[in-house]
Parts: sequence; structure tokens; C-alpha cells
Amino acid sequence: MTDIEIPLGKRKPLYRFFEILPGVLSYLILFAPIGLSLIDPLWGALFVVLFIITWFVKAIGISFRTLQGYGAMQRSKNADWRSLLNDLEDPQTAIARLEDKKRIGKDAEHYRKLKTYIASHALAPSKIYNAVIVATWNESRDVLEPTVKSLIESNYDAKHNLIFILAYEERGGPEVKKRALQLIEDYKDSFFYAVAVEHPNGMKGEIIGKGGNITYAGHYLKSWAHKKGINPERVIVTTLDSDNRPHRNYFAGLTYSYLTTPDPYHKAFQPIAVFTNNIWDVPAPMRVIATGNSFWNIINSQRPHMLRNFAAHSQGLAPLIEMNFWSVRSIVEDGHQFWRSYFCFDGQYEVVPISLPIYQDAVLSEGFGRTLKAQFVQVRRWAYGASDIAYVATRGFRKDRSVPFFDFIGKFARLLDSHVSWATVALITALGAWAPLYFGRHSDKSIIAHQLPIIASWTQRIATIGLVITVFLAWRLLPPRPERYKRHRNIFMLAQWIYMPVTSIAYGSFAAFYSQTRLMLGKYMDKFDVTEKAVKKD
Repeated sequence: MTDIEIPLGKRKPLYRFFEILPGVLSYLILFAPIGLSLIDPLWGALFVVLFIITWFVKAIGISFRTLQGYGAMQRSKNADWRSLLNDLEDPQTAIARLEDKKRIGKDAEHYRKLKTYIASHALAPSKIYNAVIVATWNESRDVLEPTVKSLIESNYDAKHNLIFILAYEERGGPEVKKRALQLIEDYKDSFFYAVAVEHPNGMKGEIIGKGGNITYAGHYLKSWAHKKGINPERVIVTTLDSDNRPHRNYFAGLTYSYLTTPDPYHKAFQPIAVFTNNIWDVPAPMRVIATGNSFWNIINSQRPHMLRNFAAHSQGLAPLIEMNFWSVRSIVEDGHQFWRSYFCFDGQYEVVPISLPIYQDAVLSEGFGRTLKAQFVQVRRWAYGASDIAYVATRGFRKDRSVPFFDFIGKFARLLDSHVSWATVALITALGAWAPLYFGRHSDKSIIAHQLPIIASWTQRIATIGLVITVFLAWRLLPPRPERYKRHRNIFMLAQWIYMPVTSIAYGSFAAFYSQTRLMLGKYMDKFDVTEKAVKKD
């Protein structure tokens, strides 16, 4: 098994090379239209045309995946997962029922999974426990309590099969501890087991972040399961942030998928993060960003080759124990968990989509200015996932690699491309078309240089079709309007999309360049900047 720990302190030269690589590529692509135009406007124009065409084709695919993913999520939300899960308790009877009623065509997928389930000799659903670790820093009870209630009110037997661990930080102080203990006291009778676990401050080898907190809680869960004589292979672990509220069908759907998926030991299960809890309350730019992030997660649920652990995700306790849980040295422990698992299990690892939402808060702080800043802090933390490029490269580009070479190459190329694209696409598509015209040396320039802004404009107009699809589906995704808002608030929920070009650059490109530049300079982000969470009430 490959060493799966992130290095601390000074990196080796090869590691530093790959830390610098994404930033260098992003800056080269960003300034390529200008540099090429200075040589010859035609070269600069051709570069921009190829770039725009490439992303125009990708945009068509993204629009299709948006519709596909939204449809899959709606079907999953409406499915009777509890009934499907109950069929696994007595699969032979369920199969006979389907065959007798000749409903195999309608329920062909369920029928196939029942057959697979019998052949795999999997455990009955009643023998499975779902353990939920909710990480908290200093969030108020107004943020935490709805999350706890969403677990209790789920379409799952919380009283007999749900374990709740509230993971809080010692560094939060006595008020945080008091709040955590009080929540457990108030709701412990609603779970099979509930406990508040305090993560000690200043543990050796850890950075200040969520990874150390949930890993400490994971070790507590391991010890508790051992004392109770519960086999770790009977426990599924889901990690949630303090504002995460799973759809009521999530744990039934997760358990069904876990039991009917071949080799669940080497799988993670990824729900769809949807940022709509407080979408009516946040400023318009934050609504655009939150909606865009929601749909990006919906899109990725339909692209298994791109699916990675993000935010809330689930994994078996047994494989978590083998890999020593999550990284305590990364501020992006969710995305990094994919690569940590990939190398731990020698490439035998994948993420299975669960087309059910985990509802989360959009960014909201005290005051408009603080909210804008908090949003940038959140996105730059996500963009710091570029730090995984060096981690992955130094484990894959070596003779004694433990993962299949061509599989690794494909995954590495997508990882590198995703971060470079994150930094460059919005800026190139918005501004790149003007570079040949303004920076070309030749007095006459070229015809294509003069026509390029027009070509780019028409391409963007056609691509607007994808935006129209997103706006329509975003409207349907909205939760009911709170009574504190009048009907005219609906108008602002539509008009907000004029901010999209600005938010794409400010909170997309700039955040990515910020994180990649810090990596280039070796100014590592070694502290998890918690996103502020404010709550508006009627």
C-alpha cells in the first residue's frame, strides 16, 4: 500500500514542481492570447477561437447533464426507498411478488439488484447501522438543531439504526461544549446512540481543520463499536457539516445502495450538495453562486468519471479504519478523501452517486460586506484542492506505483484540467476575444482578429440556452418562499442572474488563482477558515 499521508513542512523538489505546475499552466493560458497576439494577431485569434469552441462543446454536454441530473434527483426524491429497503429483508418473497405480478419490466433495476443481493450474501438492512458525524466549530443552536431534527425525521429507523456523533472542538471554549452536550441531552432518546465527542486542541501532526475533528470522532466510533461487539462492516459513516440537512429518504436510499452495490468496501457514496436552506435570505450574488454550485454537483452526479467526494459523503467504517479515517493535514479533507482512498486501496476505489440531496446553507454573514468576503473565503478553500495535484502526481509517477498506470493518467489529467479550467475559463471567454485586436502589432491586424469579438458574442448568446435551462430548473429547486418576504421577492430571484459574469470571474477565476498562487509560492493554507453561518428568522 502506498503511503497516503500529506507531507508536513518542507516539500521535496519533485513535490514542489507539481505544486507549482497548476499555477504556471493557468497563468500561461491566461496570458497566451496577449503573448500570441503580440507575435501575430492571427495566432492569438486562433488560440481564443479554439478555446471558445472547446468550451462551447463542453457547455452543450453540461446542459444535457443538467437536465439528466435534475430528473434523476427528482425521481430519487419521490421513490419509496423504505419499501425497496424492506424488500431486502426477505428478497426471495420480493422476487416472487414481482414475478407473480409481472412487474419485472417496471421494476427491472430493483429485480436485478435483488438477485445480486441474494448472490452476494449481504447483511439484512436491519443489521446495518448508519453513523452520522456532524462537525461543528462555533455554530449556534439555530444552525445545529435543524440538522439534528432532519436526522430524526428521516424516512429511516433512527431509534434502532442511527448513531449520532456531534464532533465539537475543545478550542471552541466552554460555550461550544455546553451547547453540544445540551443538544445530545435533548435528543439522545431519538437515536440508537448519541454522544458529543470533544476534539482536543493542539494534537501533534494536525493542522487546524475539520479533518482532525471528524477523524478523532471516527476513532471514538471505532472504539465504541468494538466495545458493543458491532462489526465495522455493518456500519456506514456519513460526515455532515453543521448546516447539512439530508433529504428524508437519504439514509434509506444510502443503505439500499450500500447493500446492493458490489464490493461496497471499496466504494464511497456521494449525495448531491444543494445550497438552498437559506437561499431566500442571502444577497443576490451569493444566490447565483450557491445555485451554480448546486447544479455543478447535480451535473457531476451523472458523470461517474468526474465524481469525487465533496462536502457530505458516506463510506463504510471498516475501510475508514484501514485508512485511518480522513486526512488531518488538509483543509480540503472531503475532496482529498477520494485520492487518499484511491491510493490506500491500490486504485480499487470509486464513488457511487446517490441522487438524493443534502440541503446546505448558502453563505450568509452579518452584513453584506462580510458575506461577500465569507463567500470568497469558502470558494478559495475549495480551490485549494489544487494541492492534491502534487499529492497525486508524486504517488502515480513512480516505478513502484500501486495503481493502474492508464487509470491514474486519466484521473490525473482530469484533476489538473479541472483546476486550470477553474482559473482560466471565465476570464478567457469574457475578455480573451479582445486581445488580438488591442495587442496585435500589425497595423492592419487580421480579419479574424476584428471579427473575433463578434464570433465570441454569438457563441455566448447560443450558450445562453444552457443558462436559461439552469434558471428554469433553479426556480423549481427553490424551497417555499418564507412568509417574511413579499411576492415581489420572486422578481429579484430571477433578476439575480445578471450577476453571473461578475461572480464567475470574482468567485471562480480569482479564487482559483489565489489558491494556485499560494501553492506556487509555498504559502500553504494550513488552517481551515470556517464559513460564517448566520440565520434569519421571521
